[in-house]
Amino acid sequence: MPKRVCRLLRLGCALCCFAGILPGTGLAQSVPGTQDRYFVTSDGVRLHYLESGPALAPTLVLVPGWAMPAWIFEPQIEAFSSKYHIIAFDPRGQGDSEVAPGGYNQTRRGEDIGELLEQLGPQPVVILGWSLGVLDTLANIHVEGDARVAGLVLVDNSVGENPPPKPVPYHREPPISHADYMRNFVAGMFLTPRTPAYLNRLTAATLRLPAPDAQALLAYPVPRSYWREAIFSTAKPVLYVVRPHLTGQADNLLADRPNTQIAIYRGVGHALFVDAAPRFNLLVAQFLATQVWPPPGAPPQ
Repeated sequence: MPKRVCRLLRLGCALCCFAGILPGTGLAQSVPGTQDRYFVTSDGVRLHYLESGPALAPTLVLVPGWAMPAWIFEPQIEAFSSKYHIIAFDPRGQGDSEVAPGGYNQTRRGEDIGELLEQLGPQPVVILGWSLGVLDTLANIHVEGDARVAGLVLVDNSVGENPPPKPVPYHREPPISHADYMRNFVAGMFLTPRTPAYLNRLTAATLRLPAPDAQALLAYPVPRSYWREAIFSTAKPVLYVVRPHLTGQADNLLADRPNTQIAIYRGVGHALFVDAAPRFNLLVAQFLATQVWPPPGAPPQ
C-alpha cells in the first residue's frame, strides 16, 4: 500500500477515535453523560480517556496509578463533572488504551500526557495524578514545561523530596504469580470495604498490562532528583496529598517550595481518593476554587 494512503488511513482512524465513533468497553458509564474518547499518539498508539462535564468549563485531568484504569476515579468524575470539564485518562497499556509494544518509560508517558492535552485545546488544565500518575505528570512537566498547566494535585507518591521513601519490591517471598500479586495489590489499596465484584473488576483491568511492562513502569531509569527538578521548575499551585509515610516529604515541600499546600490523610489506603472520597473531593474543590480558578473579584489567598 502506498505510504501516502497509509498516512491518510491513519489520520482518518485518529479522527474517528477522537470523535468517539469507536466505542470503548463502557466500564465507567455509571456516571451520566460520561463519554469514551480516543486519540492516536505520535508513535501510533491508540489511547483512551473518559470525558464528562461542560466542555467549556475549566478542565481537570485525572491520571491514575500503576496499571490502574481511569474509571477508578468514578467518585471524582461524579463529584466534579457538574462544574468542571473532567478528563480521566487511561495511560498506555491501562484501562481501555492500547497495550503498546513499548513506551513504558517516563519520557514517553510524559509525552502521552502532553499529546492528550493537545487534544483538549489551548486552555491550561489542572492535572491530578495519583501514585505512578504523580511521576508521569512530573515527567510531562520535565519534558514539556508548564505552559499547559494551571495547577497540580499530586496524590500519595514521592516527588523526589527528602527523606526518600522505603523501596517496595515488585515480588515478595515466596514468589507468587503476577495475577496473584495484582489481586493482593488491589485488595491492599483500600481500608474501607469494597465489594468482591468491584475488586475483581479492578484486578481484571490491571491484568491487561503484561507483567514485563508492569515491571518496567516501576523502574524508571532516572534519579530521584528528576522528580524534584520538575516540581521545582514550575511556580503553579500544587496540592500534595499523602499518607503519613510521606509526611517528611510533604513538610519539606511546603517549607522549600512557594505556592504549595499539603494534606496528610490517616486511616486510609493508597487509593485514598476512594476510601475518603467526600473529604478528598472537598479538599480538591477548595484548592481549585481558591488557588487555581477563584471566582471573579475574590480576594487573593
